[in-house]
Amino acid sequence: MIYNVSFPKLGINMKINPIAVTIGNINIYWYGILIALGIFLAILYTSNKTQDFKINKNKYLDTIYISIISAIILARLYYITFYPGDYYKNNPSKVFNIFEGGIAIYGGIIGGIIGGIVVCKFNKININSALDLSSLGLLIGQTIGRWGNFINQEAFGTVTSLPWGMMSEKTNYKTVHPCFLYESIWCLIGFIFLHIYSKNYNNRKPLNIFLIYAAWYSIGRLFIEEIRTDSLMFMNFKISQILSLIILILSLSILMIKNFKCKKFYS
Repeated sequence: MIYNVSFPKLGINMKINPIAVTIGNINIYWYGILIALGIFLAILYTSNKTQDFKINKNKYLDTIYISIISAIILARLYYITFYPGDYYKNNPSKVFNIFEGGIAIYGGIIGGIIGGIVVCKFNKININSALDLSSLGLLIGQTIGRWGNFINQEAFGTVTSLPWGMMSEKTNYKTVHPCFLYESIWCLIGFIFLHIYSKNYNNRKPLNIFLIYAAWYSIGRLFIEEIRTDSLMFMNFKISQILSLIILILSLSILMIKNFKCKKFYS
């Protein structure tokens, strides 16, 4: 299906086909291409920064490849677990049809981190350094990957009168918040800041970059999720908001404990 997408107040109108190319009976979607591009650029960037972070490049690449696999598995599992209703329970064969869509970024991040830590332990890579470096790659991948949501006309928000409101068949011709754009810009700003912050990595306390990344992304997701209309739910709560709040509290708490020494005052 070709979507007629417009930003009415900006005078922008376009037609978007989610299918990039068809080879025989196989459709290759822009969503997959953008995800792959994000992963490729993330690997390209981080692999060229391994020396700065004092990590063996070949061992780090091995870690990344395993992390990608575990990220995909957990991203799918997370989505299926919190998908509303009994769709996957009644259609178990659909669980493995990942090409039909249905992954969750938080599941991917958690899965990638778990897989990465396991391989780091096996390859004797400093886990803190690997997490710090990988945080920069995650922000690159998230910045680019969110544009796949734009192509698919998903991950949008409630009705808005703001100048950049978006409209299409998928929004029922209502002008809505382009949440994909908000998150993409948020991740881009985070990447630029942490890229600059990491320039003198030797003077940074280990794990600071990862903790700042976790806090930064959680803040953005906490507010963006509030206006999204397609959130995965846990009871009556948006699961991504719950997780964002937990991660935000934990990351900020650890940051403060690591970086600020409590002083005792005596009378």
